[in-house]
Amino acid sequence: MSNWSPSSWRTKPAKHIPDDYPNPVQLDEVEATLSGYPPLVFAGEVRRLKQRLGDVAMGKAFLMQGGDCAESFREFHPDNLRDMFRVMMQMAVVLTYGGGKPVIKVGRIAGQFAKPRSSPVETIDGITLPSYRGDNINGMEFTPESRMPDPERLLKAYGQAASTLNLLRAFSTGGYANLNNIHKWTLGYVKDSPQSQRYSDLCDKISDAMDFMQACGVTPESTPQMAATEYYTSHEGLLLGYEQAMTRIDSTSGRWYDTSAHLLWIGNRTRQLDGAHVEFLKGVENPLAVKIGPELQPDELLRLIDVLNPKNEAGRITLIARYGHEQVAKELPTLARAVKRAGKHVVWSCDPMHGNTLKTASGYKTRPFNRILAEVKNFMQVLHSEDCWPGGVHFEMTGQNVTECIGGARELREEDLSSRYHTHCDPRLNADQALELAFLIAEELRANRVDNTAVAV
Repeated sequence: MSNWSPSSWRTKPAKHIPDDYPNPVQLDEVEATLSGYPPLVFAGEVRRLKQRLGDVAMGKAFLMQGGDCAESFREFHPDNLRDMFRVMMQMAVVLTYGGGKPVIKVGRIAGQFAKPRSSPVETIDGITLPSYRGDNINGMEFTPESRMPDPERLLKAYGQAASTLNLLRAFSTGGYANLNNIHKWTLGYVKDSPQSQRYSDLCDKISDAMDFMQACGVTPESTPQMAATEYYTSHEGLLLGYEQAMTRIDSTSGRWYDTSAHLLWIGNRTRQLDGAHVEFLKGVENPLAVKIGPELQPDELLRLIDVLNPKNEAGRITLIARYGHEQVAKELPTLARAVKRAGKHVVWSCDPMHGNTLKTASGYKTRPFNRILAEVKNFMQVLHSEDCWPGGVHFEMTGQNVTECIGGARELREEDLSSRYHTHCDPRLNADQALELAFLIAEELRANRVDNTAVAV
């Protein structure tokens, strides 16, 4: 690592980073401005998350990562942030109770703006323009002006991320996350759903247990874990100019940390061993995740792990499997076997969203709930069969009452999609579907509880 620097990625091929900014000098100036801004997260928080993920890697905890497909400027509102936080807290309660392990909560938030696209251009009615690539790059409106990359959007994204983190820290430590509030986390539009009654019944059991504990002197005042929660942020480390600008030397350790988020991930399209994204992220101390999918061979995966985690630190690497419900049972066992045989410490997580996307006859992208559930079940069964811990899930979800994924207990149909289809990019689970999925995963965890030492890699 002696030849690594935050800018060494610029000598490598960089995929999915826009190179058509009309004024490169302005981009340089914006990145220089960002490099003087305060960090969004702190090195101590990052180290704490790595420790927590180390517990997940050893089968002692469970990772829940979720949030918007892509954050937007237009939908930025404190109510939306609160509702997302509430859903994740509900899911965490369900998973903790069902799985019997601590749940590490990581949001796709406060930085998840940019998205890689399958094509750099989009054609509508014979007009071809640059594709929408996320609000920190260009606009969604199909006009030449909106689709032109604008460096000033990076400054607006930083400001929104800072405000988001401020509110999330208040929610997580200011009393809202107190377990005495578990009945209050249910969203209004979910109250008449089957999941609401299941959640309410679970809360009653937890409240009874808390009454007993308080009678024994264990209260939120004496036990901080009952009054607050740890909540971390993550996003895809795609725009490396922004990530470089946010990378600083920690004064206590002398090491480099990317202060834009606690955890960064490398996408399935940008994990080339000789590419810019691997080059940049191998040098920062943050926990890293890598999306893995079809066609990835065991040898390549092991080389990638060695480059990103040469010391084999538990908690440094999370592997996020995204295969699709039909492929995960065919492709994942070989990789799991190779990683275990090599003695690599990793967190295994499941992204059941990206491999299960389809387009309806009416033109909407959607994800069938039954396929999402099937991929999660197959993922967990594969890893249990390979004596590995299926330690996490990674969802695109929202607290809003959207109709973007079909199926679930309310049986959303294709004809329902148009009623509340609001995503800027890919379809998301709504709160009702997310909570239903949490109950189903909790049942899988409960059915497969095993000794921690038996599943530790």
